[in-house]
Amino acid sequence: MNRVISRKPSAAFVGASWGALLLGATAFLIGLWNADMLLNEKGYYLTLLLYGLFAAVSVQKSVRDRMEGIPVTGLYYGLAWFSMVGALLLLFVGLWNAQLLLSEKGFYGMAFALSLFGAIAVQKNTRDSSGRDYED
Repeated sequence: MNRVISRKPSAAFVGASWGALLLGATAFLIGLWNADMLLNEKGYYLTLLLYGLFAAVSVQKSVRDRMEGIPVTGLYYGLAWFSMVGALLLLFVGLWNAQLLLSEKGFYGMAFALSLFGAIAVQKNTRDSSGRDYED
């Protein structure tokens, strides 16, 4: 017996996902705006945030595509993972060498992580809300 499984996310999860993305990114950006850093340092962290968000969505999409049998080239899959690891590594190295208080470093790390989680969850919700149902 086949039954149709709806994978549409609940409104609460969609709201929580968007909230996580907006809260993380906004906190990160407000922290950068108020930081006592040179403009090139602020640009570095802003670029990392944008790069990390894009990489997180690319990883989520390529992993999900592969799970659903949608062809994804090995090159794109590898680049998505390389970008994700690269963004995290660049953030870690940047914060390790930054002349910031440990609490500030933790703030940027946690805001970055929350932003990435939010981006992945929003992408998942967008995909799940696309109207495709699956047979079990």
